Amino acid sequence: MEFSSFLTSLGTSFIIFIILMLLFTWLSAKRGNAVVYYPNRILKGLEPWEGGLKTRNPLAWIREALSSTEQDVINMSGIDTAVYFVFLGTVLGILVLSGVVLLLGLLPTASTDDEVKKNAKSTTSKGTFNDLDKLSMANIEERSPRLWAFLIAVYWVSLVTYVLSWKAYKRVSALRANALMSPEVKPEQFAVLVRDLPDVTPGQTRKEQVDSYFKSIYPDTFYRSLVVTNNKKVDKIWAELEGYRKKLARTEAIYEESIRKGNSEGKRPTNKTGFLGLYGKQVDSIEYYNEKIKKMTQKLEAEQKVTLREKQLGAALVFFTDRVTAALAAQSLHAQMVDKWTVTDAPEPRQLIWTNLTIKFFVRIVRQYMVYVLVFLTIVFYMIPIGFISAITTLENLRKLLPFLKPIVDQVQIKTVLEAYLPQLALIIFLALLPMFLLFLSKIEGIPSGSHVIRAASGKYFYFSVLNVFIGVTIGGTLFDTLKSVEEEPNSLVPLLAKSLPGNATFFITFVALKFFVGYGLELSRIVPLIIYHLRRKYLCKSEAEIREAWFPGDISYATRVPSDMLIITIVLCYSVIAPVIIPFGVLYFALGWLVLRNQALKVYVPSYESYGRMWPHMHTRIMGALLLYQVTMLGYFGVIQFYYTPILIPAPILSLLFYYVCRRKFYNAFCHTALEVASQELKETPNMELIFRSYIPPSLIPEKQEDEQFEGALSRVSRTGTFV
Repeated sequence: MEFSSFLTSLGTSFIIFIILMLLFTWLSAKRGNAVVYYPNRILKGLEPWEGGLKTRNPLAWIREALSSTEQDVINMSGIDTAVYFVFLGTVLGILVLSGVVLLLGLLPTASTDDEVKKNAKSTTSKGTFNDLDKLSMANIEERSPRLWAFLIAVYWVSLVTYVLSWKAYKRVSALRANALMSPEVKPEQFAVLVRDLPDVTPGQTRKEQVDSYFKSIYPDTFYRSLVVTNNKKVDKIWAELEGYRKKLARTEAIYEESIRKGNSEGKRPTNKTGFLGLYGKQVDSIEYYNEKIKKMTQKLEAEQKVTLREKQLGAALVFFTDRVTAALAAQSLHAQMVDKWTVTDAPEPRQLIWTNLTIKFFVRIVRQYMVYVLVFLTIVFYMIPIGFISAITTLENLRKLLPFLKPIVDQVQIKTVLEAYLPQLALIIFLALLPMFLLFLSKIEGIPSGSHVIRAASGKYFYFSVLNVFIGVTIGGTLFDTLKSVEEEPNSLVPLLAKSLPGNATFFITFVALKFFVGYGLELSRIVPLIIYHLRRKYLCKSEAEIREAWFPGDISYATRVPSDMLIITIVLCYSVIAPVIIPFGVLYFALGWLVLRNQALKVYVPSYESYGRMWPHMHTRIMGALLLYQVTMLGYFGVIQFYYTPILIPAPILSLLFYYVCRRKFYNAFCHTALEVASQELKETPNMELIFRSYIPPSLIPEKQEDEQFEGALSRVSRTGTFV
């Protein structure tokens, strides 16, 4: 890529962002699109547009995002979202404070030397990118006294990261504590999850076993237990019943629409009873679905009783009348053997992964290690195609491998666009295939809650991204370009890789720019969700439930968003001293991300769970991992360019490990469990324990009829009414 192509790519990305922002301003002002651009506000009963649509400034969303407080974010999207913005603000602060010193100090130091002129082949850019090489360490002569400035800069970035991440940890700890001390009743604070139940003694049911065990330990505060059951069959029946209800609602909506169109009696919808309605007897759809619902309801009620009495498994949820006891129970050792009576905090009702609750202790451990091995193999073997893609998707290499493309790619306009975006787009598309697979792997580990699965998948995705993108692209591109040199002189591999770093900075600058200009432009404009919504509404949706399903936005997707952010901070940190010009692009990425996602959090996304900041220790660990990788990279780079005082950098990674250890010892336990001083705060009202209990009952086990309240089994006195959500 030439310097002109690099500037063209940045300009094109900026223009695309402006176009997408103008599209957002225009489209979001149309009332028919309100459910796409303001669903969170609509679901909370608020007006989509603050101050009215007619007087609304086209750029009002920027003012609203900037003026919003942390409490506004919490009110609209919860603690987890507020913690995510603490992360964005912390990383932004690290880059801004680092950049002020590095840009003012290192750019003049690098640009006034002349190593690039002396040795035009010292970088992988091979003389075609000298204008940017002159602003990096590639332009500093080996063993030059100027390297002192770059060495000191390594410690400055580290110090800024320590200070700001410490403040952020304290802030998030306070947010979590305040949320858990809230006088509002939260069902999960009165429950614990009990796994690895021992075998039941003869003549005793599983529920009797659990009740007697916890009554003997907590005689005054034990309330009730809910034994986990094998719900496979009842879930299938319930899903089929819900399907018929949706079909009935859709059919009734079609019938009502026919009446509104002028036919006073309307046209009764009909369907065939065979497979997918393709064959069989023609029947009245409304009558047919009502009859199916009646039969399936009876079938469901019968299966519910069988499930509750005969399909009890080796796990349970236990409820207490106060949250201090629940917090104590979750942190206590209840049995001498580690694989018996394992008690942990109960996840939120909406987070529970029921099929994972009954997986035994040692099976969970085996699964976990098997998943780790599988992830490791995936990383290793994925690195091969990613390295290959990073190597061949340069324009020059494509011309060599596919000669028939020369007439096309040699056209000036096409050549400029391909040089600017081809490798980065190929990489982004390739990475987009991975998240669902990692979520699946995390789930089969036996993790009991949805938020924990997302944290686990996010960690896997981070390691994958760093190893395959940051390291894989650097190594892959360099080896492809210098293969003959390495074959002739194998000992030159390490110096070649080290000296390729400044040249590879240009690839990553374009990668970051593409992510924030185009990525956040698409995020803000919501073009794809808008098109999908209108197509579904016009051709597929008939009932109100179907329309709502078409526009419902989902959550902020931490499983992919957080690792992507972590990859960017890793790239920017690792290149911050080698090529300081990358820092402004990192600042733009996180500043624009803060602004755009602030708008989305306040108006668009609806949280699917609340973990009260449990993602933060994961974020902090990855920030420290990025810092450690940066320090090791700089230590190796200074060594390769033969700076005599390189050993001065040896304490840097040691300090990072020590800092991480101190943070973990001081803060981490409060994120694993609820501190008793937090749980002991008074509630504003006496909790309704029956509502708390009902909130954990799976939908497929809630009786259809209120009069069917009493039947013995894994639970009792259960009613569909009054469900606590």
